[in-house]
Amino acid sequence: MSLVRDRLIRYVEGLRFPYLVALTAALFLVNVVVPDLVPYIDEILLGLLTIMLARLKRPGASPPIGRKP
Repeated sequence: MSLVRDRLIRYVEGLRFPYLVALTAALFLVNVVVPDLVPYIDEILLGLLTIMLARLKRPGASPPIGRKP
């Protein structure tokens, strides 16, 4: 369990906007639970936004483990 936590903390430290990613992911989870009139459109958009924000790294951050620069 410590290995997973350490890798997660290292990943979050490399993000450019870690709180914004967490907020967007929380909104996505709430949005999945709450029913809406147009199904799946807002879930898809929030999911894509979360993924897009999670891919933004700080300038000069090291590449992900297993990838060559």
